[in-house]
Amino acid sequence: MSELSVNNLHLDYGSGASANPILKGVSMELQRGEVVALLGPSGSGKTTLLRAVAGLESPKSGSIQIGERAMFDGQRKLEIPAEERNLGLVFQSYALWPHKTVSDNVGYGLKLRKMNSSDIAARVKTVLGQLGLGHLGDRFPHQLSGGQQQRVAIARALVYNPPVILLDEPLSNLDAKLREEARAFLRELIVRLGLSALMVTHDQAEAMAISDRILLLNNGKIEQQGTPQSMYETPDTLFTAEFMGSNNRLPAKVLERDGGHALLQVEGGDVKATLRGPTICSGDKDAVAIIRVEQVNISATQVDNAIRLPLSTCMYLGDRWECVFRNTAASGADSTVLRAYARHRLAPGEYWLQLPQEALWAF
Repeated sequence: MSELSVNNLHLDYGSGASANPILKGVSMELQRGEVVALLGPSGSGKTTLLRAVAGLESPKSGSIQIGERAMFDGQRKLEIPAEERNLGLVFQSYALWPHKTVSDNVGYGLKLRKMNSSDIAARVKTVLGQLGLGHLGDRFPHQLSGGQQQRVAIARALVYNPPVILLDEPLSNLDAKLREEARAFLRELIVRLGLSALMVTHDQAEAMAISDRILLLNNGKIEQQGTPQSMYETPDTLFTAEFMGSNNRLPAKVLERDGGHALLQVEGGDVKATLRGPTICSGDKDAVAIIRVEQVNISATQVDNAIRLPLSTCMYLGDRWECVFRNTAASGADSTVLRAYARHRLAPGEYWLQLPQEALWAF
C-alpha cells in the first residue's frame, strides 16, 4: 500500500516572468515499510520536494497524498497546513529546545496535541527505550553527544506514530566515524519498527546503505530511480553513471558497433565497451566512456582491452592505494587521466590499464 503519493508536482520560487522553477513535474510513490532516498546535487530540488511533502513549501500544481488523504491538490486549490499532516520530521540541525530536557523535547508535540500527561510520559518512555535513550530523559541537549542529539530528534519524530517520517540530511552534522555508526543504527531502527521514510541526502554512500530505493534528481526532475544496486550497476544515463560512484571519464569516438557493444577510440588505444543510454551510432565524435575506479585493472605487462599510461602518483587510503595515471605528452583538457586502486604502492613507470568490456560504458 502506498503511504505517500506525489503526482506531477511543480513548484516555483518567485512569480511572473521572474519565476524560478525548482520542481518540474516530479512524481513518486513511497510504499508502506519502504525507505526512499532523495539524492542529487545542490539545487536539484530534493530538499524542496521534502519540504513540499511536509507542508513547508507551497507547490504551484500537482498533488500530494498521504495514505488516502489529499494534502495538496493544485486543481482543487486544496492545501493542508503542515501541523495537520501528522508527519514526523527530523531536521538537519535537529532543532532541539536547549532549555527543555530530553523527555520534554520528545513529548512536546504530544503536549501541543493536548494529550494527558500520563499518556505522554508512557509514550515518551517507550520511544526513548526503543532508541537506547531511556537513561537520558532528564538531561538537556548540551549534555548529549552529537549522536545522542540525533536520536532525540528521531524520537521526537516517532513519538506520535506518524505514517511517514521525513529525514532532512539526518547524519550531516556528525563526524565521519560517528556517521558510519549512525547510518547502521538508523537503517536497523527503520527496519525494526517498520517505518516508511523519505530521506534527503547528498551522500550517495548514505543513500545506498539506508534506502530500499533511490530517486536521483537532476534540475528539478527525476533522472532515474531504482534500488541502490540497480542505480550503481546499471545506470540509464550519463548523469546517473557519473553521479553514482567514483569514476573515470574518457572522451571517445565510436569506431564500430555490434549490438549492445562498441569499439571505442580513446587516447591511448582502441577498447571495447558496453553501450548504455540513448542509441549511439558509429562515428559519433562526442561519445563518453565511463568506468568505475574499482573496475580498472593494473598490469605491468600487456593485456586485452587496455591502454598504456605512465604512473603520476599514488595516494595511501589505508586499505589500498589510489593510483593516478596521466598522459604527460598532453596537457589540460586533452590529457588522459585514469585512476585505479592497487594493494601496494607502485613503482614509477608505465602500466597497462585494463578496462573490462562490461564495466566500460559508452554514452
